[in-house]
Amino acid sequence: MIVVTGATGQLGRLIVEQLLTRVPVDRVAVSVRDPEKAQDLAARGVRVRAGDFARPQGLAQAFEGASQVLIVSSNASAYGGDPLAQHRAAIDAAKSAGARRIVYTSHMAASPTSVFPPMLDHAATERMLEASGMAWTALRNGFYASAALLQLEQAMKTGVFEAPANGKVSWTGHADLAEAAAVILAEEGRFDGPTPPLTASQALDFGDLCDLASGVLGHPIRYATVPEAQVRAKLEAAGLPAARVAIFLGLYRASHAGEFAAVAPTLKQLLGREPVSMRELLAQKPR
Repeated sequence: MIVVTGATGQLGRLIVEQLLTRVPVDRVAVSVRDPEKAQDLAARGVRVRAGDFARPQGLAQAFEGASQVLIVSSNASAYGGDPLAQHRAAIDAAKSAGARRIVYTSHMAASPTSVFPPMLDHAATERMLEASGMAWTALRNGFYASAALLQLEQAMKTGVFEAPANGKVSWTGHADLAEAAAVILAEEGRFDGPTPPLTASQALDFGDLCDLASGVLGHPIRYATVPEAQVRAKLEAAGLPAARVAIFLGLYRASHAGEFAAVAPTLKQLLGREPVSMRELLAQKPR
């Protein structure tokens, strides 16, 4: 049985949907904080269990009978929480439940020296997995394209996008990454340890994205480089917590340092087709 955590979130839900096309429904279970939000899955025969990384005592039951557990990474650090404590609890619970393998949603730039704060957590979690004595796979996901689309949203209305100096990023769609995760779960053992980067076929900076968006929308979006201090002041004035400001600015710093620029063929090979491009994702975005 495969247990998917975070199955009511954007990525987790897509992974479950893809799994259900590849394995029998009685082999799929989900661990979610609010089972009421997963009742449609229960109606389809998926085992729905209450499980919260922040409440470790309930995870043993949530993971009971699992051969594999997919741990969708916590974003607690953005809100002042401790994602590493949550990941540790999930790893310990999976091991106690007798699972053979943990699959973890990591990131292409996971590193203890990254200037993008979430990468430090991913690297530390991978070290936990290595020390667990279990079989494990870290999905080195490309940077989620949804982050770029969110940042471009206002610029699509105003015609101007301002950002600090930045660099190329291999923006990758949630749906493609979910499909790849389902393939890896269904074909247990295909990767041991970190995967190669699971990325789209092109890396783009924010200037490139503005050019793409201009073509898709049919009206120009001007890109302007502004000092980081100016962006920081704007974010702080909007009331963003310090942790989220650090994450926001870290994206620009890390991309400028080339941390997210890698492009690899692995995702294409897993999907059996080209990953969805940023041009296509921009065209699909409601306007």
